Amino acid sequence: MTVASGTPTVFVDTAARLHFGVLDLRGSLGRWFGGVGAAAPAPTLRLSACPADSLIVDGEDAERAATFARRFLEHHGLTRGVKIRVERSLPPHAGLGSGTQLGLAVGRALAEVFTLPTDAPAIARAVGRGERSAIGTWTFAGGGLVLEGGRRKEQDAVGPLLARLPFPSTWRAVVAVPHVTPWMTGAAEADAFARLPSPPDREVERVAHLVLMALLPALVDADLVTFGGALSAIQEITGRWFAAVQGGTFAPGPSEALVRRMAEWGASGVGQSSWGPAVYGIVEGDEAGRRLADRVREALGEGGTVHEGPFRTEGARVSRAGF
Repeated sequence: MTVASGTPTVFVDTAARLHFGVLDLRGSLGRWFGGVGAAAPAPTLRLSACPADSLIVDGEDAERAATFARRFLEHHGLTRGVKIRVERSLPPHAGLGSGTQLGLAVGRALAEVFTLPTDAPAIARAVGRGERSAIGTWTFAGGGLVLEGGRRKEQDAVGPLLARLPFPSTWRAVVAVPHVTPWMTGAAEADAFARLPSPPDREVERVAHLVLMALLPALVDADLVTFGGALSAIQEITGRWFAAVQGGTFAPGPSEALVRRMAEWGASGVGQSSWGPAVYGIVEGDEAGRRLADRVREALGEGGTVHEGPFRTEGARVSRAGF
């Protein structure tokens, strides 16, 4: 492998991902999980990488970034060094896919430095991500709503991308991240999935029906009312699948309260991203977005952060300095 000439520093910017719902926890048809989601307007992650004599990692979340870098280098049998600086990280264990986005950003930066393949699934495998959900992998690769088909049993391949649809430019997402003590880490998540009861067949079928015959067509038709109703219904159903572990349909406390209140405040679709505590509401237009974001900020006070804006139309952004 060679170091790319003339591009000593590579910058990668990527956004948090929102998980709209899992498709199937049973695996009875040969595939696990699957799901629907999108990249959030914010928060975002930014890091840089350039050749060095050894592996050097600093900045925010440096230890985790170094772990991903070592996995990538070992996967490709590389002994060259690289310097990575995480200039801005995502909130960890907040339901925003911070680990996947960091791992993919590290892998993409190193792939650019060492002129290796840059497709997102290959990078995910190299850094050890995508073991369950592939939503973050596909939002890293591109914008819009993504639908992924789940993993085959006993295989480490990333779930395939089944659909990618653009959001109407006028739709706005309000994302709230309450400041609560994270409870769902990697080890805890694996244990939680092991303890989850199998969802009823009828509910799994209902989710698939809502996705195929309500959520996706409504997005194509720019019908926010139908889209939001389908999304909220999917969230209620899949939230019950996780209730035995997380303590309710939504994470108890500010997350659950905000989901309910955003619906009362006019959001057409509401939900919790993954295990939370991040929650979101979707509305039509700039004014409605600002109004909802202001109400959520008032409700949270100093107890969280709020982001508002249009859904992203592209995936991770890669730029270079030093031409």
